[in-house]
Amino acid sequence: MKNLKRVAIVLPAVVLVLCLVGSFMTRGAMGHLTFAKRQSAGVAGLVDQRAWQTAQALAPLAVSAEEQAFAKEAERLADHSVDQAFALALRQATLQTQSRKLTGEAKELSDKVAELQGLVKEDAARMTALTVAAPKGLDGKPDPNDAGANDLDVAKSQLQLDNDEENDAEEELARASGDKRSLIQQELTAREAAMKKFDEGGSLTGTGQIAVLAAKRYGTLSGRLGAWFDQRSRLGLLAQAKTETDEDVAASTALHAESEVKAGAAEAGAAAGVVDDSGAKGRVARLAQVHALTQIHSIVDDLLQTEKQLSIVYANWGAQVQLQHRIVSHLLLQSLATIAFLILLGVLESAGARALIARASSSEKGMDRRRARTLETIATLGIQLVTLLLVLLVVFGAPNQVPTILGLATAGLTVVFQDFILAFFGWFVLMGRNGIRVGDWVEINGVGGEVVEIGLFRTALLETGNWTDKGHPTGRRVTFINNFAISGQYFNFSTTGQWMWDEIKLNVPAGAETYKTIEAIHTAVLKETEEDAKLAEEEWKRATGKNGLSQFSATPSVDMRPATAGIDVVVRYVTRAGDRFAMRNKLYQQVIDVLRGAEAEPKGLLPEKG
Repeated sequence: MKNLKRVAIVLPAVVLVLCLVGSFMTRGAMGHLTFAKRQSAGVAGLVDQRAWQTAQALAPLAVSAEEQAFAKEAERLADHSVDQAFALALRQATLQTQSRKLTGEAKELSDKVAELQGLVKEDAARMTALTVAAPKGLDGKPDPNDAGANDLDVAKSQLQLDNDEENDAEEELARASGDKRSLIQQELTAREAAMKKFDEGGSLTGTGQIAVLAAKRYGTLSGRLGAWFDQRSRLGLLAQAKTETDEDVAASTALHAESEVKAGAAEAGAAAGVVDDSGAKGRVARLAQVHALTQIHSIVDDLLQTEKQLSIVYANWGAQVQLQHRIVSHLLLQSLATIAFLILLGVLESAGARALIARASSSEKGMDRRRARTLETIATLGIQLVTLLLVLLVVFGAPNQVPTILGLATAGLTVVFQDFILAFFGWFVLMGRNGIRVGDWVEINGVGGEVVEIGLFRTALLETGNWTDKGHPTGRRVTFINNFAISGQYFNFSTTGQWMWDEIKLNVPAGAETYKTIEAIHTAVLKETEEDAKLAEEEWKRATGKNGLSQFSATPSVDMRPATAGIDVVVRYVTRAGDRFAMRNKLYQQVIDVLRGAEAEPKGLLPEKG
């Protein structure tokens, strides 16, 4: 038992330590979420879309109506921020391409692109001319049966081929010159397709409850604990999102200052007439560069303001979750207080019940100690069961579909725990009026002995060698499940119904005075057992009523049987089970006195052992 208790303490402690260590070792798992990964150029994309990924990942976590409003605003600002990031990337790539001087392979590819663009223009003009000159059918379209239709088809095919060749040349030029506009455009196209699908699927519906109602919907301790931990996780994610947004604000602030300096320098240079090339062409290029830098500065300014607003939204969202967290903490403390109150009430009720039973048993006409102990056990057990049920209701709440759950649970428990259920109810039978008590001499399922323990499920006996051998134990402790009180049988020889028939045997030599001697023995047995026979008949009368009592009698009887050495006499009588041996010794003494008084021969008067 000590080892079992030690295991029951050590095992949960080891599991707790392992869980805490594992939780500490995996503490960085939240940093590997999709929205928390900072994208790097050439790996995750040329444009940082992390703001939208963060907002999109956090939006489903919104619980209350206030949180859903913040989630919507975060999605709107994050979407605008990513759009501005794409616009900025395209502007910067265009400006870099325009200001870059091409040499070598890039110069050759640029000339090839210019040549192909001229061919495409010529093909387009030729196709337009053929389309206008071709005869029209009734539907207003070129007649396919006309001889010039073949020339028009050839022109279309040539235009398509030149377009494909131009596109391939532009891609080669972009790779050679480092122009990233096409890649950025591909990312933008993919984002627009994803946003279209997102808009078709719908965002938050805005049907959530206000914060107080959303928090109070957790009516059980388990639900409130779950909500408490969920809010802790949500607070951590929102804090992480705000930190990343603040980092983006800092980066955009530096970029804003840099673009402002470049735009200012370009405007000053244009105003002073400082140009790289002479003539009108150089001034136009300079003004175009100033315009591009001004646009970039405007986009960066808009991006900076959007990211600041997004940071504020995340801060407000976190404050709202913190408010809900305080509400749930308050409700959680209420649940814990309720459980503490129920436990305290159960302890006080148990103490009060014990005090009342002790007072009742200590009075002059109070109940006996064993009955008081039984009543105290029943009262304490009932209070503990009710308290446990109330605590479970506070922790888990009332189950849904109660009839179905109770039916299935009852059927399963009846099949699996049939013996224990019968043992439990058998304990109440044993504690009843016709039950057994510690110290009683009983027979259970053919095993007799003295009761040494009566538990809720088991009863223990100190076995005797024979069910009539009271006071002669074998030293073995026998334990029975209490279901014998319902499905089996037991006899209690320490309460009413303890009467039994016993007998003595002796041999009387044949002679002239034999029958007188036997009659004298019968008379002596009648006199000695008269009181027990009267009490036995009274108890039988109370047990059976008046019906059929005439056929029962406790009067001793004498049976005679011829034998080789005389006559065998068998005397049967009623006695208490516990006094069997004492009564038998008394009767043997009476028989010996009768035989001596009749001056019988000693060697023929020895009584037989019963």
